[in-house]
Amino acid sequence: MKFLDIGEVSESSGIRPSALRYYEEIGLISSISRHGLRRQFPPEVLLQLKLVAMGKAAGFSLEDISRMFGQNGAPNLPRAVLHEKADDLDRQIRQLMALRDTLRHVADCPAPSHMECPTFRRLVDVAGKRGSIRGRRGRAKSRHL
Repeated sequence: MKFLDIGEVSESSGIRPSALRYYEEIGLISSISRHGLRRQFPPEVLLQLKLVAMGKAAGFSLEDISRMFGQNGAPNLPRAVLHEKADDLDRQIRQLMALRDTLRHVADCPAPSHMECPTFRRLVDVAGKRGSIRGRRGRAKSRHL
């Protein structure tokens, strides 16, 4: 079996060596040996890093993601948590689509002033009742797996 040194993993994954060392420190990935001062990783580390990237893109914290890997580094993906995260993403998508539609309306609105546009005022009222997407995301607590 050919092992990959940290430079090869970094080049293949696009992740800086410092981030790879941090991922190893928190248990997301594991090196299996050293060649001189350079960490050596099994080829499977590239799949693990893709799963980490996917988890981050879905909004999971690194701590959440680390709990999704078993002792041997194999993924142990809790289906109920994944369904819940998919539902959260569906809600975010609906909110972002509404925001997109509002921005398009504002950009194309023929009213002399947006404040004179009844549609714009209605959209602002609706958005104000929902709260901002950024505000909600910033206050969201990480779910424990």
